[in-house]
Amino acid sequence: MSRFDGYFLRQLLVLFGFFTLVLVGVFWITRSVSLFDRVISGGQSAIVFLEFTALTLPTLIRTVMPMAVFAAAVYATNRLSRESEMTVMLATGSSPWRLARAVLMFGLSAGLMMAVISVFLRPASVDQLEQRQDEVAGDVTAQLLNEGEFLHPADGVTVYIGGIDLDGTLREVFVSDRRDDINPVSYSSTTAYLVNQASGIHLVMLDGVALRFDQAGNTLSSTLFEDASYDISELTKNSEMGHRSLEAIPTIELIWDREAVSQKDDLSIGHLVDELHQRFSWIAICIAVALVGYSALMLGSFSRFGLWPQIFGAFTILVLLEGVRGFVSPLVIENPRLWMLLYLPAMLGVILSGLFLTIAGRPLFRRSSGNRTKAIAST
Repeated sequence: MSRFDGYFLRQLLVLFGFFTLVLVGVFWITRSVSLFDRVISGGQSAIVFLEFTALTLPTLIRTVMPMAVFAAAVYATNRLSRESEMTVMLATGSSPWRLARAVLMFGLSAGLMMAVISVFLRPASVDQLEQRQDEVAGDVTAQLLNEGEFLHPADGVTVYIGGIDLDGTLREVFVSDRRDDINPVSYSSTTAYLVNQASGIHLVMLDGVALRFDQAGNTLSSTLFEDASYDISELTKNSEMGHRSLEAIPTIELIWDREAVSQKDDLSIGHLVDELHQRFSWIAICIAVALVGYSALMLGSFSRFGLWPQIFGAFTILVLLEGVRGFVSPLVIENPRLWMLLYLPAMLGVILSGLFLTIAGRPLFRRSSGNRTKAIAST
């Protein structure tokens, strides 16, 4: 690696880290607001919110990484061109193909990082996040400890707690159990406690009244009690783990146990094949967008005002490649044998980059093309 290659590569990596940090921060703030509201309103602590946020980071980083790679390639190339460093290197005999070596190494480095995130970290984090969400959804004791709100920990059950003392005493408790349509029952008491015993979790209510409605006899009976125990163990039991989401399935299972996964998680082979190759196509797209960002700017000549037309063209190509990715995914889901189409955007990006670098390496060709254009315009 020459000194200029090392210098160019360092510029790309520093800018890549900066853009990744900025984009992740922006997207994280946008998503964390709604996540914070859901977690805290569900009676969970801030630690649970931080845990959920950490588990969503691999997905977030995978989403913004291609954009950060593209932005770093465009910004670094534009700055080197504006400060005449790229012009000096071209004047010394280095071709655009030769200068693209640092960009290719940068794309491969970003692709390696994307491979770790997309193939390993993201499926593991999504799987852990789904397990924690199921645990939190079944943690009714935490959901009950919200004072001043009518809560619904299960279908047909309503709980209201007027206040919670520092010692854990519950004040002004109301429980309505309508799971039995024929004989619904309601409890209200001045104080109550949550007691965790070997037999389960019980809500022990003191000095209250129980109202039971007999729909068959159309009668309402009331019972005053000094203490009564209401078993909430059934409410705190976690529901059985359902099928895993497509993103939570480990990559190794998608490769070797596809048929078993399809039956176990009730997913079609097309969805499994699409998910598998999507994970690897993210690696290829990182390399492609780096080359597109660099090669498109090499088409322009030196200008103190920058290469804004070329930047706009590179951004347009990026949008078109993303559109192609969205178009081919349904085709692969319908026919898994067409999985190669998922790599089409990356291949198109590499082909366009090669074409741009070939044109940029032949200034006479560009000049003659420009002269023909001017001649046609004058006639």
